[in-house]
Amino acid sequence: MLNLMKMAATALMLTVAGGALAAAESAKDARVYFITPQDGETVTGPVSIKFGLSGMGVAPAGVERANTGHHHLIIDAPLPSLDQSVPSDEHYRHFGGGQTETTIELAPGEHTLQLLMGDQLHRPHSSAVFSDVITITVK
Repeated sequence: MLNLMKMAATALMLTVAGGALAAAESAKDARVYFITPQDGETVTGPVSIKFGLSGMGVAPAGVERANTGHHHLIIDAPLPSLDQSVPSDEHYRHFGGGQTETTIELAPGEHTLQLLMGDQLHRPHSSAVFSDVITITVK
């Protein structure tokens, strides 16, 4: 009887953990993009960046709502693993408050930028929503 109870408790824990690990769904037609700057643009610092999103809504981190997420800005780095939480450092900036624009300081020179939507737990959606990589030059 004790072994049966242990097996049932283990099965319950695995079910709960498995559900907690599943990334949120995104809308099939969702698209994230840069409003500004545009690919190939030369800008002066500080750099103003506006995020565009269609086909889904923005919600702060921690808020579980269907077809929503929040932005992550990737600076001079590759797209992170799509099956783990988005890293948080100088290359992977989180906008968990639901922000749709920012102003950042970048050193003069060429930089790549990319946007990635994350769910309430900072994970890419099960069908990841990310922008094309753009390249800008900072004077």
